[in-house]
Amino acid sequence: MKRPALYGGRPVRSSFLVFGQPDIREPEIQEVVKTLRSKWIGTGPKVEQFEKEFAQYIGCKYALALSSCTAGLHLSLETLRVGPGDEVITTPISFVATANVIIHCGARPVFVDVDRKTMNIDPERVKNALSSRTKVILPVHMAGRPCDMDALLELKEKHGLFLVEDAAHAIEARYKNKKIGTIGDLTAFSFYATKNLVTGEGGMVTTNNDAWADEIRIKRLHGLSKDAWKRYSAEGFRHYEALYPGYKYNMTDIQASLGIHQLARIEENLKRREHIWKMYTDAFSDLPEIEIPPEENHIRHARHLFIILLNLEALTISRDEFMAALKAENIGCGIHFKAIHLHKFYREKFGYKRGDFPNAEWISDRTLSLPLSPALTDEDVHDVIEAVRKIVMWTRKK
Repeated sequence: MKRPALYGGRPVRSSFLVFGQPDIREPEIQEVVKTLRSKWIGTGPKVEQFEKEFAQYIGCKYALALSSCTAGLHLSLETLRVGPGDEVITTPISFVATANVIIHCGARPVFVDVDRKTMNIDPERVKNALSSRTKVILPVHMAGRPCDMDALLELKEKHGLFLVEDAAHAIEARYKNKKIGTIGDLTAFSFYATKNLVTGEGGMVTTNNDAWADEIRIKRLHGLSKDAWKRYSAEGFRHYEALYPGYKYNMTDIQASLGIHQLARIEENLKRREHIWKMYTDAFSDLPEIEIPPEENHIRHARHLFIILLNLEALTISRDEFMAALKAENIGCGIHFKAIHLHKFYREKFGYKRGDFPNAEWISDRTLSLPLSPALTDEDVHDVIEAVRKIVMWTRKK
């Protein structure tokens, strides 16, 4: 039995393997250089091109490029007139931004527990949490796994609600052959540095609603009637008016230059992610100390995060100690996520406490995300596997 580095052994790697490293290639680099030389680096023709190609990939009528997925969620809720007195039902297993945007709108986030296996919001619990103040259901397609959209759509229609999807992890995902981004009223995607499609920072909102698309398009850049590209283009200066008190939520052409080529390779990259996913699944299938993600036939998983859930009852260390042991092996990893209701602000503001959502807390205490990127070599993946197995074998209860 090999001794883990944390306990005095030799690390599996001599150099640190960064978690969530992006796969940036020469076409993106050249496109950015071309954009810089064009002298137009703000919101302009590259953003428009990226939007059109993204809408075509998703199969929606409108795709609106923004500075982040958070901006997309915020504008989506604001466009639906979510405000004080309203409630938005969402999941406690997500990044805090999902709930923060509800606060920004002056509404109340209402958390409901998740399914332990899928880590996604439980529609039956959503049903039980509905009230006369509920206006929006905001599910998160956790790790790239689509939620039970049929059940959520049934609740939306029956109770006259809106459905806004947080698809930060789910660009490639499908639910029963329906592309994520075409099912709910509005869907927000993320292009952060660790995501499957990378623009450094950035996001996109998709919708088929003309009025919502127009409002988001205007609000993303100060609420002005004409954007800068149109005002200062060769067609000549145009006066503008503030139609809304908008935001600085626009994407730049530099970001879109990355996105255009990232999008062109996204299906190719998914195949690579699926290959790595299978390597992990096969390697850990004999370890009862680790629960690996289940497969479902009716969905297409976007393979954004490979999450293992540690069977802490079978180990002598905690999740955080397991994470430290991986770091000592020079393997980066992530935690997705600490349950939102356990964060200080949400505990103090709304009185949430441990015990409110047992499944979310169970996941929160055990979750660990392993490196999953098309930039990884098979040798990198083998290093991750060796490190995980070494730590499990050393720390399993006798």
